[in-house]
Amino acid sequence: MLAILAMKLVPAYIEYFSVKKILATMGQESDLKSKSNADIRSDFERRASVGYVTVVKPEDIAIDRHGAVPVISTDYTFRTKLIGNVSLVVDFSASSDPNAAPVEVE
Repeated sequence: MLAILAMKLVPAYIEYFSVKKILATMGQESDLKSKSNADIRSDFERRASVGYVTVVKPEDIAIDRHGAVPVISTDYTFRTKLIGNVSLVVDFSASSDPNAAPVEVE
């Protein structure tokens, strides 16, 4: 059972860490303030395709421009069947803000 759980969770966490790295890198760019939301989404899409990120689409990211620097974030749910009618659900939250909330597991 532990091996099945690991086989289901490892790919989800690998993709989560890729999303987190993309957003952190984008948040450190000096020209982020001058980019439009469409440019930010396009940049995310380009980076996501290179990083083999398939679960988060450009339209799934939120861009908050209320602070001095825009904050790019996304919240998404990973769901997979384990055995029969038992499923595993993991909620991920990633942000360009280093003080963002950690991953929650249900």
